[in-house]
Amino acid sequence: MRRFVGTAFYENVKMAFETLISHKLRSMLTVVGVVIGVVVVMLMSSVISGINVGVQKEIESFGTNSIFLYKYEIGISFGRRSREERMRPPLTIADAEALKELPAIETAVPFLDVSSNRWGNKILVTGKNGKTSSSINMQGTTADLEKTNTEILVKGRWFTQSESETKRDVALIGDTVANDYFPNQNPLGEKLEIGGREFTIIGVLQKREQFFGGGGGDNDQSNIIYMPLGSGMRIKPNSEDLFILAIAEAGKLEEGKDQVQDLLRVRRQVPYGEPNNFSMATAASIIEQFQAITQGVFIVMFVISSVGLMIGGIGVMNIMLVSVTERTREIGIRKSIGAKKSDILLQFLTEAATLTGFGGVMGLLIGWFLTFLIALFFPSYVPWWAPPLGFFASVSIGVVFGLWPAWKAARLDPIESLRYE
Repeated sequence: MRRFVGTAFYENVKMAFETLISHKLRSMLTVVGVVIGVVVVMLMSSVISGINVGVQKEIESFGTNSIFLYKYEIGISFGRRSREERMRPPLTIADAEALKELPAIETAVPFLDVSSNRWGNKILVTGKNGKTSSSINMQGTTADLEKTNTEILVKGRWFTQSESETKRDVALIGDTVANDYFPNQNPLGEKLEIGGREFTIIGVLQKREQFFGGGGGDNDQSNIIYMPLGSGMRIKPNSEDLFILAIAEAGKLEEGKDQVQDLLRVRRQVPYGEPNNFSMATAASIIEQFQAITQGVFIVMFVISSVGLMIGGIGVMNIMLVSVTERTREIGIRKSIGAKKSDILLQFLTEAATLTGFGGVMGLLIGWFLTFLIALFFPSYVPWWAPPLGFFASVSIGVVFGLWPAWKAARLDPIESLRYE
């Protein structure tokens, strides 16, 4: 019995392929919508998955025990900051020092962004080779940067607490800065002019994995310069807009968060029952927030791609109804020699599923090729579930939209069908 069923299925698939091959152009035009729908699913899933992985790696590079603190809400924001956020007092160096004394906190490091001045104008970095750039990320910080393990030193040394306190003009540079300003030479001991002051390079940092393709500017995680916090404040005077990175002791992240929140609420005089006038986030919370946004984008794009699949399904139904009409006599002959309704139904359903399945395979191949091209400029990879989902969706469209034509063919009267011309 199984052998008979398998043979019948094989014959139906064979007949389906023969029909599709005999009407090549019609078949290709029918599955265009299916191909487009599957390609969109592939591209969106690969790009969104690539972005998610890139963001996760970038955030986790700060460590899973990291606690991010800032006066503004941390994460992705849309539109202008609220008045309440803008009126919040800044975090201070004294806050960072107080956080370091908490039992569950290993260290707390303040950062001052000196990439631009108080008025938003970019600060220039000039080298002896004549190169000038305004797109380098520059941070003033303390000697405790070494303890965060967010950067790895490959040449030279970290700046000391003494250099930080005496506002020495020394700097640690990222791999991109080293290659741009000092190609084919050792940058240690060389000078860079930053905001009109000469800084001596004392260390070079390891190249970091690039997010969104690198390419310099904000997208390049190695296009960075660290300097003592005091030196940064001389370049950007009267600025108190600090970001603080607190590192919790191993296994004490939640305890550390509670201690940090309690301490800052007391220091910033937040009344009982009132919300925090500062933002606190961890690597996990930022990643979850970002993934929630990308999942929403994916759902919207999936709905849009479904329109292409629906159009392809309508095309399949239309072409199958035409096929039933064209092959009415053939159906009559098959029924007269013993074919059952189920045989005719299976034949046309197989034909429809084969048609859209072929479109799905084409869509997957095109999607893979386009994903490969996109990966050259943008983080993307095909998640394991995307190809099976695309193929299953394409075959399902064929079955669903081919059901009515197949049922119509199965119900044809054999006598009337034999008379059809």
